[in-house]
Amino acid sequence: MKSSLIFGAFLLLFFTTPTEARDTLSYPKGSYLVADGEMDDSYDPFSDYSEFDEASDEEADINFFRNGRFFTVGFTIGMRGFTDELNKLYATAPTYGLYLSYFFDLRLALELGFMTGDHRFYLKTSSEELSGNVALTMISLNLKYYLSTQNVTRGLADLNPYVVGGFSQVYRTYTIEGADIASREAVMGVQGGLGLEIPIMRRKAFFGIQGMYRYITFKDENKPIVIPASSTVTNARPKGDSFDIVGILGMSF
Repeated sequence: MKSSLIFGAFLLLFFTTPTEARDTLSYPKGSYLVADGEMDDSYDPFSDYSEFDEASDEEADINFFRNGRFFTVGFTIGMRGFTDELNKLYATAPTYGLYLSYFFDLRLALELGFMTGDHRFYLKTSSEELSGNVALTMISLNLKYYLSTQNVTRGLADLNPYVVGGFSQVYRTYTIEGADIASREAVMGVQGGLGLEIPIMRRKAFFGIQGMYRYITFKDENKPIVIPASSTVTNARPKGDSFDIVGILGMSF
Protein backbone atom coordinates (compact mmCIF):
# COMPACT_ATOMS: atom_id res chain seq x y z
CA MET A 1 0.00 0.00 0.00
CA LYS A 2 2.79 2.39 0.91
CA SER A 3 4.72 1.63 -2.31
CA SER A 4 1.57 2.26 -4.40
CA LEU A 5 1.20 5.70 -2.84
CA ILE A 6 4.83 6.58 -3.56
CA PHE A 7 4.51 5.48 -7.24
CA GLY A 8 1.31 7.50 -7.67
CA ALA A 9 2.96 10.57 -6.20
CA PHE A 10 5.88 10.22 -8.65
CA LEU A 11 3.53 10.05 -11.63
CA LEU A 12 1.62 13.11 -10.42
CA LEU A 13 4.85 15.06 -9.98
CA PHE A 14 6.10 14.09 -13.46
CA PHE A 15 2.97 15.12 -15.36
CA THR A 16 2.47 18.36 -13.44
CA THR A 17 6.12 19.51 -13.85
CA PRO A 18 6.63 22.05 -16.73
CA THR A 19 8.28 20.76 -19.91
CA GLU A 20 11.41 22.90 -19.44
CA ALA A 21 11.96 21.64 -15.96
CA ARG A 22 11.20 18.08 -17.01
CA ASP A 23 13.85 18.25 -19.73
CA THR A 24 16.32 19.60 -17.22
CA LEU A 25 15.54 16.88 -14.77
CA SER A 26 15.74 14.15 -17.45
CA TYR A 27 19.49 14.56 -18.13
CA PRO A 28 22.29 14.86 -15.60
CA LYS A 29 24.25 18.07 -15.46
CA GLY A 30 27.12 18.11 -17.96
CA SER A 31 25.43 15.65 -20.35
CA TYR A 32 24.99 16.34 -24.08
CA LEU A 33 22.34 15.22 -26.51
CA VAL A 34 23.78 13.72 -29.67
CA ALA A 35 21.55 13.54 -32.72
CA ASP A 36 21.38 10.16 -34.38
CA GLY A 37 21.72 10.85 -38.12
CA GLU A 38 23.84 10.05 -41.16
CA MET A 39 27.46 11.06 -40.70
CA ASP A 40 29.24 13.26 -43.24
CA ASP A 41 31.70 11.10 -45.15
CA SER A 42 33.66 14.02 -46.64
CA TYR A 43 36.64 13.05 -44.49
CA ASP A 44 36.35 9.33 -45.11
CA PRO A 45 39.79 8.28 -46.48
CA PHE A 46 38.21 5.49 -48.53
CA SER A 47 35.42 7.53 -50.14
CA ASP A 48 37.90 10.33 -50.93
CA TYR A 49 40.57 8.05 -52.45
CA SER A 50 42.05 8.99 -55.80
CA GLU A 51 45.18 7.67 -57.51
CA PHE A 52 45.82 11.14 -58.98
CA ASP A 53 47.44 13.79 -56.82
CA GLU A 54 46.21 16.64 -58.98
CA ALA A 55 43.67 17.20 -61.74
CA SER A 56 46.54 17.82 -64.18
CA ASP A 57 47.91 14.32 -63.51
CA GLU A 58 44.55 12.79 -64.29
CA GLU A 59 44.23 14.83 -67.48
CA ALA A 60 47.73 13.77 -68.62
CA ASP A 61 46.96 10.09 -68.07
CA ILE A 62 43.65 10.31 -69.92
CA ASN A 63 45.43 12.03 -72.82
CA PHE A 64 48.09 9.28 -72.86
CA PHE A 65 45.53 6.46 -72.99
CA ARG A 66 43.65 8.19 -75.82
CA ASN A 67 46.52 9.49 -77.94
CA GLY A 68 49.69 7.82 -76.69
CA ARG A 69 51.61 4.70 -77.65
CA PHE A 70 52.65 1.82 -75.45
CA PHE A 71 55.14 0.13 -77.81
CA THR A 72 56.64 0.79 -81.23
CA VAL A 73 58.47 -1.71 -83.39
CA GLY A 74 60.56 -0.33 -86.24
CA PHE A 75 62.79 -1.39 -89.11
CA THR A 76 65.70 0.88 -90.04
CA ILE A 77 67.84 1.08 -93.15
CA GLY A 78 70.37 3.69 -94.21
CA MET A 79 74.06 4.50 -94.61
CA ARG A 80 76.92 4.43 -92.12
CA GLY A 81 80.09 6.49 -92.38
CA PHE A 82 83.18 7.25 -90.30
CA THR A 83 85.35 10.14 -89.20
CA ASP A 84 89.09 10.78 -88.98
CA GLU A 85 91.37 7.91 -90.07
CA LEU A 86 88.54 5.37 -90.19
CA ASN A 87 87.02 7.40 -93.02
CA LYS A 88 90.06 6.49 -95.13
CA LEU A 89 90.20 2.84 -94.09
CA TYR A 90 86.50 1.87 -94.02
CA ALA A 91 84.15 2.51 -96.91
CA THR A 92 80.73 4.02 -96.34
CA ALA A 93 78.16 1.23 -96.66
CA PRO A 94 74.51 0.36 -95.96
CA THR A 95 73.38 -0.51 -92.47
CA TYR A 96 70.09 -1.92 -91.28
CA GLY A 97 68.47 -3.05 -88.07
CA LEU A 98 65.48 -3.33 -85.77
CA TYR A 99 64.39 -1.58 -82.60
CA LEU A 100 61.70 -1.79 -79.93
CA SER A 101 60.53 1.22 -77.89
CA TYR A 102 58.52 1.28 -74.66
CA PHE A 103 56.75 4.55 -73.78
CA PHE A 104 56.60 5.79 -70.20
CA ASP A 105 54.36 8.69 -71.23
CA LEU A 106 53.66 10.84 -74.28
CA ARG A 107 57.24 12.19 -74.44
CA LEU A 108 59.68 9.71 -72.92
CA ALA A 109 60.52 6.25 -74.29
CA LEU A 110 63.14 3.56 -73.70
CA GLU A 111 64.54 1.98 -76.86
CA LEU A 112 66.40 -1.29 -77.45
CA GLY A 113 68.04 -1.45 -80.88
CA PHE A 114 70.10 -3.70 -83.12
CA MET A 115 72.06 -2.56 -86.18
CA THR A 116 74.61 -4.25 -88.40
CA GLY A 117 76.50 -3.69 -91.62
CA ASP A 118 79.63 -4.68 -93.56
CA HIS A 119 82.29 -2.24 -94.76
CA ARG A 120 85.06 -2.64 -97.28
CA PHE A 121 88.49 -2.28 -95.68
CA TYR A 122 91.39 -1.04 -97.83
CA LEU A 123 94.92 0.10 -96.99
CA LYS A 124 97.66 0.90 -99.50
CA THR A 125 101.32 1.61 -98.83
CA SER A 126 104.13 2.46 -101.24
CA SER A 127 104.83 -1.22 -101.86
CA GLU A 128 101.88 -3.23 -100.56
CA GLU A 129 98.11 -3.34 -100.32
CA LEU A 130 95.85 -4.73 -97.63
CA SER A 131 92.12 -5.27 -98.13
CA GLY A 132 89.29 -7.14 -96.53
CA ASN A 133 85.95 -6.73 -94.82
CA VAL A 134 84.93 -5.18 -91.51
CA ALA A 135 81.58 -6.14 -89.96
CA LEU A 136 80.15 -3.79 -87.32
CA THR A 137 77.24 -4.90 -85.16
CA MET A 138 75.74 -2.64 -82.48
CA ILE A 139 73.31 -3.43 -79.67
CA SER A 140 72.12 -0.19 -78.12
CA LEU A 141 69.99 1.05 -75.25
CA ASN A 142 68.66 4.58 -75.69
CA LEU A 143 66.30 7.12 -74.17
CA LYS A 144 64.12 9.08 -76.59
CA TYR A 145 62.50 12.37 -75.67
CA TYR A 146 59.84 13.79 -77.99
CA LEU A 147 59.69 17.57 -78.26
CA SER A 148 56.40 19.46 -77.93
CA THR A 149 54.87 20.81 -81.16
CA GLN A 150 51.77 22.40 -79.62
CA ASN A 151 52.92 25.97 -80.31
CA VAL A 152 53.82 25.52 -83.97
CA THR A 153 51.59 25.87 -87.03
CA ARG A 154 48.91 23.28 -87.67
CA GLY A 155 50.71 21.67 -90.59
CA LEU A 156 53.78 20.94 -88.44
CA ALA A 157 51.93 19.93 -85.27
CA ASP A 158 51.59 16.32 -86.42
CA LEU A 159 55.36 15.88 -86.73
CA ASN A 160 57.15 14.19 -83.85
CA PRO A 161 60.73 15.48 -83.49
CA TYR A 162 62.86 13.87 -80.80
CA VAL A 163 66.31 13.68 -79.30
CA VAL A 164 67.89 10.31 -78.57
CA GLY A 165 70.95 9.17 -76.65
CA GLY A 166 72.38 6.19 -74.83
CA PHE A 167 74.99 3.44 -74.87
CA SER A 168 75.85 0.62 -77.22
CA GLN A 169 77.91 -2.54 -77.32
CA VAL A 170 79.90 -2.52 -80.58
CA TYR A 171 81.26 -5.73 -82.10
CA ARG A 172 83.90 -5.42 -84.83
CA THR A 173 85.07 -8.38 -86.92
CA TYR A 174 88.01 -8.12 -89.34
CA THR A 175 88.32 -10.50 -92.28
CA ILE A 176 91.54 -9.95 -94.27
CA GLU A 177 91.84 -11.24 -97.82
CA GLY A 178 94.56 -13.87 -98.20
CA ALA A 179 94.55 -14.66 -94.47
CA ASP A 180 92.51 -17.28 -92.68
CA ILE A 181 92.52 -15.40 -89.37
CA ALA A 182 89.51 -13.26 -88.43
CA SER A 183 89.87 -11.00 -85.42
CA ARG A 184 86.93 -9.89 -83.29
CA GLU A 185 86.62 -7.42 -80.44
CA ALA A 186 83.86 -5.71 -78.46
CA VAL A 187 83.89 -2.20 -77.01
CA MET A 188 81.39 0.18 -75.42
CA GLY A 189 80.20 3.27 -77.27
CA VAL A 190 78.27 6.43 -76.40
CA GLN A 191 75.78 7.86 -78.88
CA GLY A 192 73.41 10.72 -79.47
CA GLY A 193 71.28 12.06 -82.26
CA LEU A 194 68.10 13.64 -83.60
CA GLY A 195 65.09 12.21 -85.34
CA LEU A 196 61.69 13.00 -86.81
CA GLU A 197 58.58 10.82 -87.14
CA ILE A 198 55.62 11.38 -89.48
CA PRO A 199 52.47 9.45 -88.45
CA ILE A 200 50.44 7.55 -91.06
CA MET A 201 47.49 5.15 -91.02
CA ARG A 202 45.67 7.12 -88.29
CA ARG A 203 48.79 7.12 -86.13
CA LYS A 204 49.10 3.33 -86.18
CA ALA A 205 52.30 3.53 -88.24
CA PHE A 206 54.92 6.12 -89.10
CA PHE A 207 57.80 7.02 -91.36
CA GLY A 208 60.88 8.53 -89.81
CA ILE A 209 64.41 9.73 -90.35
CA GLN A 210 67.20 9.69 -87.78
CA GLY A 211 70.80 10.81 -87.56
CA MET A 212 73.09 9.27 -84.93
CA TYR A 213 76.71 9.90 -83.94
CA ARG A 214 78.62 7.21 -81.99
CA TYR A 215 81.76 7.79 -80.03
CA ILE A 216 83.79 4.55 -80.21
CA THR A 217 87.28 3.80 -78.95
CA PHE A 218 88.70 0.56 -80.32
CA LYS A 219 91.62 -1.10 -78.55
CA ASP A 220 93.98 -0.59 -81.50
CA GLU A 221 92.98 3.05 -82.08
CA ASN A 222 96.44 4.44 -81.39
CA LYS A 223 98.42 1.48 -82.73
CA PRO A 224 99.73 1.34 -86.32
CA ILE A 225 98.29 -1.33 -88.60
CA VAL A 226 100.69 -4.19 -89.39
CA ILE A 227 100.41 -6.04 -92.70
CA PRO A 228 100.37 -9.76 -91.73
CA ALA A 229 102.07 -11.15 -94.84
CA SER A 230 105.24 -9.08 -94.56
CA SER A 231 104.94 -7.79 -90.96
CA THR A 232 105.25 -4.27 -92.37
CA VAL A 233 104.33 -1.55 -89.89
CA THR A 234 102.27 1.17 -91.57
CA ASN A 235 101.49 4.72 -90.50
CA ALA A 236 97.73 4.09 -90.52
CA ARG A 237 95.95 4.04 -87.17
CA PRO A 238 92.27 3.01 -87.03
CA LYS A 239 91.00 5.92 -84.95
CA GLY A 240 87.71 7.70 -85.41
CA ASP A 241 83.99 7.42 -84.73
CA SER A 242 80.94 6.36 -86.70
CA PHE A 243 77.73 8.08 -87.74
CA ASP A 244 74.67 6.93 -89.61
CA ILE A 245 71.59 8.39 -91.26
CA VAL A 246 68.70 5.95 -91.50
CA GLY A 247 65.08 5.85 -92.54
CA ILE A 248 62.54 4.23 -90.24
CA LEU A 249 59.30 2.36 -90.87
CA GLY A 250 57.50 1.58 -87.62
CA MET A 251 54.25 0.31 -86.13
CA SER A 252 52.66 1.62 -82.95
CA PHE A 253 50.71 -0.39 -80.38
